[in-house]
Amino acid sequence: MPVPNFMRYVNKRFFNRMELAQGKRPVLVHAGRVSGETYRTPLEAIRVDGGYVFILMYGADKTDWVKNVVAADGATVVDDGREYALVNPKIFVGEAAWAELPSSKKPPPGFFNVNEVLRMDVVADPPS
Repeated sequence: MPVPNFMRYVNKRFFNRMELAQGKRPVLVHAGRVSGETYRTPLEAIRVDGGYVFILMYGADKTDWVKNVVAADGATVVDDGREYALVNPKIFVGEAAWAELPSSKKPPPGFFNVNEVLRMDVVADPPS
């Protein structure tokens, strides 16, 4: 089982707001699949060749932002003050998930049993 469900609510209601206020983490900008409202979710966005990978700490089936990104077939990430349009969301599970990460990134501790990542491709890098 990934990170316990109650932590999802704590992060969503408390820690995400703190992270957004601090402005230090990459932020995923995505549209609500039902409301159409724009949401901003601070995440660890791991830059890889041609895109970004996001570790799914709560699993793909329990995370609203993942469902929104998949339904919209993309999102935008604001990373280090630059916006990147992302497309082609793909969920990888198990060994295939960890193969998407650079060797310098280690999987979360084993007791969390996290085994999913979401990868998206960058449409084009913004001008320097």
